[in-house]
Amino acid sequence: MMTLELLGRSMLIGLAIAAPVGPIGLLVIRRTLEQGQRAGLAAGMGAALADALYGAIGALGLGSLASLLASQARWLQLLGGLALVVIGARSLRTPPAALQPAAAPAALLGAVLTTFGLTLTNPLTIASFAAMFAAIDPQAAATPAGALALVGGVCAGSALWWLGLTTAVARLRRTLAPAMLRPIGWLAGAALVALGMLGIAAGIR
Repeated sequence: MMTLELLGRSMLIGLAIAAPVGPIGLLVIRRTLEQGQRAGLAAGMGAALADALYGAIGALGLGSLASLLASQARWLQLLGGLALVVIGARSLRTPPAALQPAAAPAALLGAVLTTFGLTLTNPLTIASFAAMFAAIDPQAAATPAGALALVGGVCAGSALWWLGLTTAVARLRRTLAPAMLRPIGWLAGAALVALGMLGIAAGIR
């Protein structure tokens, strides 16, 4: 029963961390609009895997590693901000979504790795996990079953959010005229550039 309760709490943690619309959410929306749900969901799963990794850090009690990541927040912000600027700038040069081919397997893997790296370099993700794990009894995750429930729950909760988001965006994509998809993609790209520049500025300060 304790393991099931931990699984439920962990799913809520994964959902709560994934749900706020930030740079990863914008990136997932942009990929879904440009290349369809498979590409968007692949990007979302990269974030879910990164969330699962942080869940594993919490489950294994690797406090020193978490402290090390937190102490490098400045460099993580600079790296993540630069990556967002590059991704956003590339988005501004892409053709209309209706003309994009279906994502190839290599492109799907690239989408997974991109959001995986961006999520790992987001200091807010580290801080969010630290705060939310404080509400979990560390003894509950001390057993192999508990650790698996924690990591699996976080990943499942995050993945459910990305599945729901990409499903909704993919349906919207089918209803919009191709001429409307280009400006939406531009807006998403410009937003990514702006968020990246804010991250760089925060890292420099």
